[in-house]
Amino acid sequence: MLIANRKGNYHFLRGIEPYSAGVISDPGFEIVHVTLQEWVQWRQGFEVIDAHLNQVDVKRNALCGIELRSPTPFTMQGFIDFNRDYCEILKQWDLYIDAVNPIARTNVAPQHASPETPVLHGFSYVIPIDKPMPPTVIIAGAGEVRDGALNTEAIIRSGETNSDALQEKAMLVMKVMEERIDGLGASWNLLKIVNIYTVHPIDEIVESVILPRLGPARRYGIHWHHTHPPVVDIEFEMDNLILNIRWINGT
Repeated sequence: MLIANRKGNYHFLRGIEPYSAGVISDPGFEIVHVTLQEWVQWRQGFEVIDAHLNQVDVKRNALCGIELRSPTPFTMQGFIDFNRDYCEILKQWDLYIDAVNPIARTNVAPQHASPETPVLHGFSYVIPIDKPMPPTVIIAGAGEVRDGALNTEAIIRSGETNSDALQEKAMLVMKVMEERIDGLGASWNLLKIVNIYTVHPIDEIVESVILPRLGPARRYGIHWHHTHPPVVDIEFEMDNLILNIRWINGT
């Protein structure tokens, strides 16, 4: 069920404590995505976000998406502990809607040139627009975890990375993407960016699992990020975006 964030001018799908499952802009508004040219430590990143939102004259409530990068995958307990500190800042900013986190998120660990500490990679927010346009959407990152549960028993075929296991993992993740797209009232043909996060070869997965379901979105290609999902033993993650992209300097 979609939940309205009236102060932020978007709706979101309820996820779990650290993040929502996705967001969609309200009519008359669009989601803008910002990628930092240089990473900043994640807590400092909220200062960068605040400064940018002030610069473009929108309130904190307009924040709807966060992208983080970590040095290595967390243990499950480490991820839970990190999320507790992260969510505390969102609560300090008074962003929760009836005790529910509305902010979509992707958090992954690059295989190469990884940061020394968790960092802010990008963020998204909502602005008004002057003319009608299709809705803009963020589908939050998801790995091969049943029901998004933060426990190791929920990981599909944990510890397996053979071709058959990876395809099963990818199939679950694609199912989650489809459910979130449908839940937001969007569709594959609106997608502009399809991101895959894994350190494993993706040729077979793309041909057998991803491309057959993308439909018209195939014309935009697939972005493969050679990264680990955020938690040890999760091997395959995706997110999807329908939005405009801008670049800023985070320093």
